[in-house]
Amino acid sequence: MANFVRKDTNDRAHRKVGQLCAATLAGALMLLAPAAATAASTQAPASPSTPAAHEPSTATVATLSNLTTLTRWAYPQTASPAHARPSAHSRIVGHLQYLTSDGQADVYLALRSYTIGTKVWIQVPLPGRPNGRTGWVISTALGELHEVHQYLRINRERLRATLYRDGHAIFNAPVGVGRPSLPTPAGHFYVTEKLLAIGGPVYGPFALGTSAYAPSLSEWPGGGVVGIHGTDDPQLIPGRPPHGCIRLRNADITRLWRLAEVGTPIEIV
Repeated sequence: MANFVRKDTNDRAHRKVGQLCAATLAGALMLLAPAAATAASTQAPASPSTPAAHEPSTATVATLSNLTTLTRWAYPQTASPAHARPSAHSRIVGHLQYLTSDGQADVYLALRSYTIGTKVWIQVPLPGRPNGRTGWVISTALGELHEVHQYLRINRERLRATLYRDGHAIFNAPVGVGRPSLPTPAGHFYVTEKLLAIGGPVYGPFALGTSAYAPSLSEWPGGGVVGIHGTDDPQLIPGRPPHGCIRLRNADITRLWRLAEVGTPIEIV
């Protein structure tokens, strides 16, 4: 995302930014035991593949986030490889990153845990193109788990954004989304950062960084990150004026920015 400056409204998150930029990183903090995880959700990805033959055959799988009323997220503690399966012998599909393209401390949702023997693996989304990738990281690669109890739904047909908290709508506003030639991608994403807009009024006063990437326009700063931000053309909302980002009237993005938390899941339909 271009023309934004990071804004940290959470003291704990502010301390984390300093820790992540230090020469050494703090070790992993408390990880929720699988026994305390939530029941399996229909939104959870399919069960992991069978472990390799040389690994123990008995494993415990638990859902950590249902992506609606309970979502857990963490800061990375190491630039750990993410594997296709919960096994160090499986294919590497990505790596955790300390910072977003805007210089904020990056965050990762904890989707599921997979405990086998003495090892605990966590499934996380991997932001980037193509959208929708996930991987498994060893639990010590993540720090303390934080919780959010809300999610944001963007309806591209109705051109509405609705924020739910504990299952109840607490915010609703019209939006602008990408036109057919430069679409806003559909899928499940999340809020990665909260930003202040700079460089003129075109982006409005506030923005939310997301884990979504535009299907094209990779030449954008950050590789085409889809942002949720304000506008200097409120008369175009609701509508399809942007190049894939999600625009709100400035009064609405101000309200949403104050309500939405880092780690909030986003469903774009």
